[in-house]
Amino acid sequence: MSETTHDGTVAVSAPVPPDEGLTAAQLAAKYGLTVSGARPSLVEYVRQLWDRRHFILAFSRAKLTAQYSQAKLGQLWQVATPLLNAAVYFFIFGVILDAGRGMTRDVYIPFLVTGVFVFTFTQSSVMAGVRAISGNLGLVRALHFPRASLPVSFALQQLQQLLFSMIVLFAVAVAFGSYPGLSWLLIVPALALQFLFNTGLALIVARAGAKTPDLAQLMPFVMRTWMYASGVMFSIPIMLEDKPAWIATVLQWNPAAIYMDLMRFALIDGYGAENLPDHVWAAALGWALLFAAGGFVYFWKAEERYGRG
Repeated sequence: MSETTHDGTVAVSAPVPPDEGLTAAQLAAKYGLTVSGARPSLVEYVRQLWDRRHFILAFSRAKLTAQYSQAKLGQLWQVATPLLNAAVYFFIFGVILDAGRGMTRDVYIPFLVTGVFVFTFTQSSVMAGVRAISGNLGLVRALHFPRASLPVSFALQQLQQLLFSMIVLFAVAVAFGSYPGLSWLLIVPALALQFLFNTGLALIVARAGAKTPDLAQLMPFVMRTWMYASGVMFSIPIMLEDKPAWIATVLQWNPAAIYMDLMRFALIDGYGAENLPDHVWAAALGWALLFAAGGFVYFWKAEERYGRG
């Protein structure tokens, strides 16, 4: 731009910058800039998570392989640990306290082993989930990825560990007279629903553990209390038959008890439908969807705060 001065010379003024007068938000919109680490929309977050499905699977496999890499028996501890727990519980609860009353030994031993294996699946998912963010801060701060990948991968790791252990669980069931039948097909939907529930729970405790790392020290006591209240070592209706009926009803409807009972019903011939609460499959589906969807949204809402501060 130019103009003529009073003495006849031509003065050239500086051009007006094209961005002059624009606010920071307008400049960002104009040049497609976004806030680093900003939380994406829920739909976009799901898409990002799906795009990283191969990373989630590979990460879970790597963690599973490394879990017992320093032990001489290696991956055999995946099976040995819950079996040893079941042996201890059988001695204390089955022999000394007679917690298996109302069931024959051919039913009680598979009942106990199934309970230990299935509850350990949930317990391990929670314990891994609570440290998913706080225990991987280096990864969280170094790379940009949907943080839900971590608790989901830990839940998937525990599912793979349970599937590996199912060989032993099947062997125990057969050894005590429960042979493969059509009911064994129910194992697939029961485990799928429990995996959804465990993943949602892992997402919830992952967010809580990221804000309060000390939660990881408290969680073993919470899980132990939950285990004793879920009928891992005993039948809830039989053990509480002399108590008010509502107590047994509440305990039977807790999700850990529901998923254990579904697996027992599928595997054990002598464990019939009379041991299950009413509408048990609807309850299993409801718990799975509630925690999977609710836990995912709850975790997503704090996405931009993970690894900061």
